[in-house]
Amino acid sequence: MWMDRLESIEGDNFERDQYARDRARVIHSAYFRRLQGKTQVLGLGESDFYRTRLTHSLEVAQVSSGLTEYLNVKYHSDYDVISNLPGKYLVEAIALAHDIGHPPFGHGGEVALNYAMRADGGFEGNAQTLRICTTLGEYASSSGLNLTRRTLLGVLKYPAVYESAVNYDVYGGCAAAVSNIDSYKPPKCIFNCDESALNWILFDLDEAAREKFKSVESVSGKHNKTIYKSFDCSVMEIADDIAYGVHDLEDAIALGLIDVKSWSKGVVDKIKASPGVYALSQKIDEYTDQLFSGENRRRKKAIGSLVNYFITETSVVRRGIFSDSIVDLKALMSESSRSELDIFQSFVRAHVIFAPEVQTLEYKGQQMILKLFDAIANNPNRLLPLKYRELYREADSQLRVICDYLSGTTDDYATRLYHKIFTPSSGSIFDKL
Repeated sequence: MWMDRLESIEGDNFERDQYARDRARVIHSAYFRRLQGKTQVLGLGESDFYRTRLTHSLEVAQVSSGLTEYLNVKYHSDYDVISNLPGKYLVEAIALAHDIGHPPFGHGGEVALNYAMRADGGFEGNAQTLRICTTLGEYASSSGLNLTRRTLLGVLKYPAVYESAVNYDVYGGCAAAVSNIDSYKPPKCIFNCDESALNWILFDLDEAAREKFKSVESVSGKHNKTIYKSFDCSVMEIADDIAYGVHDLEDAIALGLIDVKSWSKGVVDKIKASPGVYALSQKIDEYTDQLFSGENRRRKKAIGSLVNYFITETSVVRRGIFSDSIVDLKALMSESSRSELDIFQSFVRAHVIFAPEVQTLEYKGQQMILKLFDAIANNPNRLLPLKYRELYREADSQLRVICDYLSGTTDDYATRLYHKIFTPSSGSIFDKL
């Protein structure tokens, strides 16, 4: 059953909602708390306003919950949709957990760890999320956070192992200079070593459906791409995209990283160019005035209106591929509103994420991770913490243990560890990392 767990739970004096238990386990996990020290878009320490991975995850949970409320009303007479829609506890557990595997220094850190693990199964942030939920988390001896099967299915964004998804030609060989490892962006997948967890999550599907759900399609010049995800995951992904395209935009505006001129050229002009296609064209001038008014209240009003717009442009479709509705149903934004959100996201990427000021910090973090990994891999008995040292000695893949350690650090921890090892004037036996 979808509510099964890898390990049984004992000791409760009353029957708890299983998904409420999952949400509590995520919230109280050390991996979740560390998200407050991990980059979302901007470097930590620059301001106390903008979002970290933690506040982003909270926003995704809130948008996910609002989206399921809307779909419950929209499909109140469709029993199949209503009976399979994730409830508040379930969708929030999935949303809160969705980023816990992301390493320090954003996608720069992810690429660095994938390069370091290029000969040993690679690294990918979503794969690490599943690994924490099923193996590394602190609630069960061998099953991580020991979440229900359905919660794990919702967290599972890319149900294919690394070897099925990777296209080694993308990497261009293993001789890339560590000063530029941009070609080592990882495939979207789970790790080979976690395939047994994947099979357990998909246990309720028959063998044919299970293999189809794990299938990939080739993309010329890129890594292979997974095709399917669960109904719950599709809800969370829409909420994640809304938070990224709208809420992260707010950070950039509030901190003065973008101005009304660049916004007008990169977003407004594109939306107004197709008034018959984009419904936002009718209100985009009003939203622009509010966003760049300099008043927090008016900016928040525009952000709230945009979030509500994208939520109400979401529908549920049936693929007609799987007999189990939990994997056959899919939340889907209308084509025009999806295109509008893509414009928002592209603007944030171009003017914030790929801004030289942000990329310089991300590159610096990436290089620190590379040097830390190399130093620890060559000196594990000297540089690994005691907990990981014991795991290292017993592991089938020792590099995976080092990867688990570094990916679980915060931006600040990784920076202090780097200086403690490599900066001559830094470090003391009394320094606590």
